[in-house]
Amino acid sequence: MEIERINENTVKFYISYGDIEERGFDREEIWYNRERSEELFWEMMDEVHQEEEFIVEGPLWIQVQALEKGLEVLVTKAQVSKDGQKFELPIPNDKLKDLPVDDNIEEILDHHFNPRSGDEEDSLLEDEALEFLISFKDFEDVIMLSKRGGLDDLITCLYSYENRYYLYTEFPEDLFEEDEIDDFLSILLEYGNETQITIHRLQEYGKEIISNNVFAEIRKHFK
Repeated sequence: MEIERINENTVKFYISYGDIEERGFDREEIWYNRERSEELFWEMMDEVHQEEEFIVEGPLWIQVQALEKGLEVLVTKAQVSKDGQKFELPIPNDKLKDLPVDDNIEEILDHHFNPRSGDEEDSLLEDEALEFLISFKDFEDVIMLSKRGGLDDLITCLYSYENRYYLYTEFPEDLFEEDEIDDFLSILLEYGNETQITIHRLQEYGKEIISNNVFAEIRKHFK
């Protein structure tokens, strides 16, 4: 298992499916067995604690990204505000909600490890906006996409990482209907591909090329 200490409140670790199986867990059961997924999570957290002295206390924010060959997990300890009324996340991430670890760890693990869970009303990570990352092999593809009409209203940001380009786009629920989002995505995917890389990885290791209004900015320089 690979462990990276982001700061005093945040740790990120990656575990391959091979490593998971060597620990005695079946790859299928971590997706569909809540008790086993919880057992695996706390086993990993024990290892994180031993190597990085990352002490779990109070609420946690947990984000799990399923990659092709393993899982990438970002865990952040919450901080209680001065008035004691709410929890605050020490790193910016408007997608994550405060989760008291003692009471809700099973639900958060079930949400992440069990993609077939159908009880949307009990979801603890309801998004206020849908976010997507599209990868491009060549910058020329991004230029061609920018010439398609009707995309300038999207919230966009462009990154480069390991010789590829990545377009981040966001669809606030109060601005876009589901069919509109589908139409936009169909256009984006004509020029690029879906990616398993997370926005956190791009923010940490990639280079931000255009911070907003990607398509309009590109057209300014490429007629």
